Amino acid sequence: MEMELVDISNLPFLNTDLEVDGRFPDAVESFRKRFLDADCVLFSTPEYNYSVTAPVKNAIDWASRSPNVMAGKPAAIMSVAGSLGGARAQYHLRQIGVYLDLHFINKPELFVNGYQSPQKFDEDGNLIDKAIRERVKKLLLALQEFSIELLN
Repeated sequence: MEMELVDISNLPFLNTDLEVDGRFPDAVESFRKRFLDADCVLFSTPEYNYSVTAPVKNAIDWASRSPNVMAGKPAAIMSVAGSLGGARAQYHLRQIGVYLDLHFINKPELFVNGYQSPQKFDEDGNLIDKAIRERVKKLLLALQEFSIELLN
């Protein structure tokens, strides 16, 4: 399995006026191509105001512009937040995914309470909790298996 981190920080706010002659801004074109070329997608998001973050939603909105480069893609979600570990963000992302024809795996689920002891991340944001690392591995293997089944 190969994973590629897709940086969404350079995407402009969704604005259809930026679409000129059937083309998107360069950063959006590059992002959409990477999404289109991917066999599957792993979403990782914190939770803000019971939802995904604005940058995550913005990226999804750009990817869904016609033609929708997410349609038919297998996907999984993991999240880190407070007491519920991002459960509401995941639920909202699943709702968005239904309309966009994303196919999320159902199990295993991965919600991480980032504030509960023991410490989950080091000062650089690296995951150091061995139990959570094992759960991430199980999530990735399930996504891989689901992707192979769905794409064959």
